Amino acid sequence: MHKETVAELNVARGKSAKPASASLLVELLTEELPPKALRRLSESFAAALAENLGKDDFLGAGSAAHAFATPRRLAVLITHVRERAPDKPVEASGPSVRVGLDAAGNPTQALLGFARKHGVDVATLKRRETPKGEFFFYEGTASGGYLDATLGSKVEAALGKLPVPRMMRWGAGETAFVRPVHGLIMLHGSRVVEGHVLGAASSNRTFGHRFLAPGEIIIRRADEYEALLRDKGRVTARFAARRADIVAGLTRAAGKGAAVIAGDELLDEVTSLVESPVVLAGEFDPRYLDLPRECLVLSMQQHQKYVPLADGATGRLLPRFLFVSNIATKDAREIVHGNERVLRARLADARFFFEQDRKVRLETRVPRLGSVVYHNKLGTQLERVERIQLLARHVAGEIGADPLLAGRAAWLAKADLLTEMVGEFPELQGIMGGYYARHDGEPPEVADAISAHYRPRFAGDGLPEGAVSMAVALADKLDALAGLFSIGEQPTGDRDPFALRRAALGVIRIIVENQLPLSLDELASAAFEPFKAKAPAELHEFFIERMRGYFLERGYSANEVEAVLSANSRAAASLIPRQLEAVRAFARLPEAESLAAANKRVANLLKQAQAKGESFANADAGKLKEPAELALFTELKTTADNARGLYERGDYTGYLSTFAALKRPVDEFFDSVMVMVDDRELRQNRLALLADLRQQMNRIADISKLAA
Repeated sequence: MHKETVAELNVARGKSAKPASASLLVELLTEELPPKALRRLSESFAAALAENLGKDDFLGAGSAAHAFATPRRLAVLITHVRERAPDKPVEASGPSVRVGLDAAGNPTQALLGFARKHGVDVATLKRRETPKGEFFFYEGTASGGYLDATLGSKVEAALGKLPVPRMMRWGAGETAFVRPVHGLIMLHGSRVVEGHVLGAASSNRTFGHRFLAPGEIIIRRADEYEALLRDKGRVTARFAARRADIVAGLTRAAGKGAAVIAGDELLDEVTSLVESPVVLAGEFDPRYLDLPRECLVLSMQQHQKYVPLADGATGRLLPRFLFVSNIATKDAREIVHGNERVLRARLADARFFFEQDRKVRLETRVPRLGSVVYHNKLGTQLERVERIQLLARHVAGEIGADPLLAGRAAWLAKADLLTEMVGEFPELQGIMGGYYARHDGEPPEVADAISAHYRPRFAGDGLPEGAVSMAVALADKLDALAGLFSIGEQPTGDRDPFALRRAALGVIRIIVENQLPLSLDELASAAFEPFKAKAPAELHEFFIERMRGYFLERGYSANEVEAVLSANSRAAASLIPRQLEAVRAFARLPEAESLAAANKRVANLLKQAQAKGESFANADAGKLKEPAELALFTELKTTADNARGLYERGDYTGYLSTFAALKRPVDEFFDSVMVMVDDRELRQNRLALLADLRQQMNRIADISKLAA
């Protein structure tokens, strides 16, 4: 049935006439959605549907999309959505007049076919002059589409774009989504838009809280959705509002002097598990506080989604915890006691694991790593430990750390993989090894290095402290990079199953932020030695790409970063921040723009000359003829001599600034000297002069990259 007919029937049945523009509500009722993905699914759905509607001009001025998400629903309210998209002028170019008309001026088949294609008479076509001659044109109007005719398909298309890792099927059909779908609202203003999505028929019916308001709720107008769910359904539908309520509730329940330990990931997950949040508080036996802090926090957060509390002044954990309930009751004591019993059992398990693990020294576990496969092409964890140990000793020697301590820490670093605690909480690998090493009486530097050798674990994470810790952390990451690159397991596109991008960035951060005198190329070569291979060029480029992103995030411009990396990609990474600051200071000089442009011109000349087989080196003053080239030769020598000491002292800003004095002689050279002359000897000498200029000016950065 045509949608125009549906509209007429709606009015005939007593429905109000449709507004030209109104808010559009789309809600999908589902079974419980994956909590870790809910926020992302909701935001993606809202953005994708708004984009789909906007492509066909259904969105009016000031339209905005508002996302809603609870454990059992994805919804979006989009304001100012047109019932019918506006008509649009269309224009199509046809055959030229020469092709469209025969010698007698009659339409040819080409012109008749063009007119027939657009459903018009030849006489209505326009003629217009273009740079290619006179052509026929069709000018008309395309009717705007109807929302009713396309909404269902647009919703399905938006759902198809969601970042869903795994789909489910239900019933006897082939419909698939992240969870089974049980209801659908498509409401434009006060009118239900008829259609089906993922097997569900549209309506204006939804449901509130599963226990507090389980009955059906009729949404009369799209704009009333959020308020009706809150007032009648006992559901806070907007994810951000529910999260804010939880944060406020946690702060109140924690009380004065206590700090809430909850990161964004935990808060998002807890928000995704409830529709009507209520924050409650519980307690546990203070004797459990002698367990490692990380064990307590993970026991509460990871398994139970509880929120630990700490003393705001000392940072020490308190024997209290908070949790978010989905049910508001007059007496919550039974709920609290039930959660306290659950946590008590979890902490008792953690204590048992901790005590059992400490009965066995770390060093006695190491040989058993020989039965743990690291990678089927790279051997066992024991073989990996042996490689890391050698590399850690090498790095320690380069940065002034004790090679024996670094080797001991590397030897023990993976032993905690065989402990009960790490088996229960894999996130604690390394951390528990540090605790057990201290218990075994290992030197503090060894225990600290074991604890920190995985760091940084994520963006913004702290770095290992102390030279021994840095050596082991670098060795661990470099071995992973070398080993996996050697068997062709480098990341491709979005695929990075072994987190090698994170490992490379960790290497860069440790070196740069601690100003370690290390070359990435030399480190890579050392890491590849056990694999009887040379570090591939791909690994060098991999590091460069990570450095590019790292320095861009630190606020340097793309031109500044490119200037330094293209000239010093194999230099010590720790020097790059100072080189970037030097380039930034140089770019502010009034001479910078002209010298950058001149460097770009020089680079092009030298590249073209090399492509033609030209050879040039070490300009000879005796072979220069023009005053401008002699002046440039003299000024360049004087400036380079003045700058040499600054470079050797590491004053890169002073070094680059010195070359600002060359602006006038460089400009005069290009104004009055022809480089590519016929005289071969003169040409090569002038090219050599320009090569000397480029070499001296670009020891720190390729200045030509600063040219627009």
